[in-house]
Amino acid sequence: MDSLWSDTDAETFIARYADKGANADVALRVYTSRLLGGDPRLVLHGGGNTSVKTTQHDLLGDDVSVLCVKGSGWDLGDIEPAGLPAVRLDPLLRLEALEKLSDEDMVNVQRGNLLDSTAPNPSVETLLHAFLPHKFIDHTHSTAILSISDQPDGEAICADVFGGTMGSVPYIMPGFALAKSAAQIYRQSPDVGGLILHKHGIFTFGDSAREAYERMIDAVTLAEHRLQEGRNSVFVAASLPDNIATAADVAPILRGLAAASVGDDRWQRMVLDFRTGPAILNYVNGAEVGRYSQIGVVTPDHNIRIKNTPVLLPAPQTGDLGAFRVAAQATFDAFADAYRVYFERHNPRQETPKTMLDLVPRVALVPGLGLFGMGDSPKSAGVAADLAENTVETITDAEAIGTYDCVSEADMFDIEYWSLEQAKLGKGAEKPLARQVVAITGAGGAIGTATAKAFAAEGAVVAALDIDQEAAAVAVSGLGGAAFACDVTDSASVEAAFARICERFGGVDVVVSNAGAAWSGRIADVDNDILRQSFELNFFAHQSVAQAAVRIMRAQGTGGALVFNTSKQAVNPGPDFGPYGLPKAATLSLVRQYALDHGAEGIRANAVNADRIRSGLLDDDMIAARAEARGVSEKDYMSGNLLHQEVRAEDVADAFVFLAKAPRTTAAVLTVDGGNIAAALR
Repeated sequence: MDSLWSDTDAETFIARYADKGANADVALRVYTSRLLGGDPRLVLHGGGNTSVKTTQHDLLGDDVSVLCVKGSGWDLGDIEPAGLPAVRLDPLLRLEALEKLSDEDMVNVQRGNLLDSTAPNPSVETLLHAFLPHKFIDHTHSTAILSISDQPDGEAICADVFGGTMGSVPYIMPGFALAKSAAQIYRQSPDVGGLILHKHGIFTFGDSAREAYERMIDAVTLAEHRLQEGRNSVFVAASLPDNIATAADVAPILRGLAAASVGDDRWQRMVLDFRTGPAILNYVNGAEVGRYSQIGVVTPDHNIRIKNTPVLLPAPQTGDLGAFRVAAQATFDAFADAYRVYFERHNPRQETPKTMLDLVPRVALVPGLGLFGMGDSPKSAGVAADLAENTVETITDAEAIGTYDCVSEADMFDIEYWSLEQAKLGKGAEKPLARQVVAITGAGGAIGTATAKAFAAEGAVVAALDIDQEAAAVAVSGLGGAAFACDVTDSASVEAAFARICERFGGVDVVVSNAGAAWSGRIADVDNDILRQSFELNFFAHQSVAQAAVRIMRAQGTGGALVFNTSKQAVNPGPDFGPYGLPKAATLSLVRQYALDHGAEGIRANAVNADRIRSGLLDDDMIAARAEARGVSEKDYMSGNLLHQEVRAEDVADAFVFLAKAPRTTAAVLTVDGGNIAAALR
């Protein structure tokens, strides 16, 4: 591992933050924190923490000695000075004289001594940073350090690797006891440049930001060198089927098994994130994967995000997904049973009884295929997948030089149910469509873009499909979704797009089949090729999209919603507009057929018939031409309805959302046209 320190960059940070009122100590603390946080071999997703002891002014203008330490909710990779709340140092130092200090009292003292009462909670390891005398202190969960310390004889290995350059701290749960122990161990060897917290991580320190940072780099480099010495051949492959099913086939099955029923035919779903590659396949295909993957997480900090173990599934065979589903169901059930036993085994020893968390795994290992992270959003699923990949690397290296071992199950439980760690995951009530994946065709147009925004506002994960992928990407920009190229008139393109959605998010729950285009002409005179083109896009494309979606929804087994844009032409055809209206009328029948044939599976099918919406179907030139033909202004043409109001793309989007959220509505048509009695339906 190489040092990324740059004098030029350091000076840039000092100058940048001086203008924002931060002193040089804090600026350099931000700089090296980001260097650490930018390397996933050191820090992942809010892990690790850093601090600096410095002087700041209080409200009265007096100089106060403070500890600026990473605050809860901040990530080292993009931390700002606001993410390093300043805590008065002297009161923290006095705490070391106490024999005991509860977690609640520790947090109370830390918050009570913040210079800014609105700052985030200081790290749960604040006292460890305070009790050590150094100006700059860094803490990471280095993969290489964990690989050599997560061994039955990890302390001996670390002693051999580091000699007398690093102190050795046996595992203790973070908090007051660990802080006191680490400080005492340091004082026994005050010349060390850091501390190895066995089966947890590493601290390094120094008088300057650069010294603390480069001591971290040097220590991790020594560990990396040790991992290259005398490596054993690891993970002899198991015998697997030749015809492994695809991630797109497997993901919806897993997503359905991970969903939890919340009654009334409603589901609390999960989002998936698929990962694969040579290292992952080497791991999940190992003959002993049932041993090394089930020992526990590589550092207790991971436990609150991915639970103690992943669910290990059988290898899925193409053409035999029914058997895979049965076996996977049994595996998920066994995981849930084991988790209940784990909880019941450790909860009785808690001073305050805990409430059991959910029984859903956060990582699934699939031999022959790869791994899936699971979470309540794409972000949390990605976090789980990242931590799983980190686990693969750590355990692979640990097994190469010995035998992987981690802290005890009891220690894991204490972390998983530790109130201070659980607080990091606290959040408010979920939005109505949270955890649901919504696929929108024609997403690059005005209605599609408005629909993407409307669904995202309700908490949905949006997959934007369009023949122009760049236009689809614009539609979901800033919404946290994803864009996929899809020619809806090509069934192979549709299948490929939905396969990519499954790989990216795990499946689909709502489909807004919106793509379309308007052809016109007097029906007796229109060229058959034009009519066939219109039917391909305005009817058969809807069928291809719905078929692909229903296959996924069936695999998930949690129902779903199909919403079609049928247009008012389906029920109120206009003159010379038959090439557009006829396939739209067929699509309205298609909606009702899906409602009839698949309602028993919990799949709802509804339609929106809209009219006179500024979009790809009715652009400004067409509006001007139609207004002129009727001898009215463009404004009067667009508001020529009972309400005398122009109907917007956002109004259509709201209708799509309404139907997606209506659990007892199917085979319905919702009119969005400002009022046109000729097109009105119940």
